[in-house]
Amino acid sequence: MWEADSVRLDRWLWAARFFKTRRLAIDAIRGGHVQVEGVRAKPARAVKPGQQVIVRKAAQTFEVEVLQVSDQRGPAREAEQLYRETEDSQQRRAGQREAARLAAAAQPRPEHRPERRDRRQLAAFKRGSRD
Repeated sequence: MWEADSVRLDRWLWAARFFKTRRLAIDAIRGGHVQVEGVRAKPARAVKPGQQVIVRKAAQTFEVEVLQVSDQRGPAREAEQLYRETEDSQQRRAGQREAARLAAAAQPRPEHRPERRDRRQLAAFKRGSRD
């Protein structure tokens, strides 16, 4: 893994595996989903060890401290060495996962999949006519 004093934010997010491609990282940064030191950043912003980065991805928010910089994507084990997630962030995400799990468990499950006749009745109901 190549190391320097600083690296572009989009490259670091990609190398740290927050985003699958650099294009997705750039889109998230431009969309305001990434902050460095509490300030909205640009893709070319230099990231250095010791800085705080906040990444909002889908319904999750990661608050991390940059430990190392790299502009090359490596194995996941190496990517984990680039940052440390704060305790508050970990607890908040665990609470969100638990809430989502409970919400999914509260949804009633049908006993079986609808058969052809059931699907036809449902389609007719949605059209507004009853056959």
